[in-house]
Amino acid sequence: MIDATLPTDTPANERVQPTIKFLQQPTCPEWIDQALQNLDTILLDHSHCERKAAGVAVNMMFRYPSYTKLVRTLTAIAREELEHFELVNQWLDRRDIPMAPLPAPPYGSKLSAQVRRDEPERLLDMLLVSGLIEARSHERLGLLAQHLPDPELAKFYRSLMASEARHYGAYWVLATTYFEVDEVTARLQELATVESELLASLHPHPRIHS
Repeated sequence: MIDATLPTDTPANERVQPTIKFLQQPTCPEWIDQALQNLDTILLDHSHCERKAAGVAVNMMFRYPSYTKLVRTLTAIAREELEHFELVNQWLDRRDIPMAPLPAPPYGSKLSAQVRRDEPERLLDMLLVSGLIEARSHERLGLLAQHLPDPELAKFYRSLMASEARHYGAYWVLATTYFEVDEVTARLQELATVESELLASLHPHPRIHS
């Protein structure tokens, strides 16, 4: 899925970024350089991201308790996100990075602002926004796995990629379970356009979704 043979010292403007399903534009090469230069901050933000992802799944379960397939699917996702949260926190301990709050980039809040207020459109948008965030996480964790100079940390990030891919696939399956495929596809295109526009300019503060 991601070419692991590309040297980490390849100039940013010469790197070819992978194509990830659902994402309209790949991450800009400058993000890789920013992330590698601020790795402790990226690891701390990654911890926050895993915690938030678990919270999103749990909150959706509480909002839609009668949707049996949704509840079962998101139970598994929440459990796995919390497992990843613990694993990332172990890396924070190893690198003596204290747990601390971080100001969030505008990515998540502005993407969530696209969620329509009325049902059933709200459910569709929540599933697709969650899927897009998981897809971007899959891409960026893969880029870290490819470019990190620490082979052990790179291996850790490679180990997370498959689950991130499962997660965004699971949100797609849920969307097409409760809505017609044509409606899901059309709305996904709209939201994916916004998602790519939000990342068109590199955020000054290094984050997983900056």
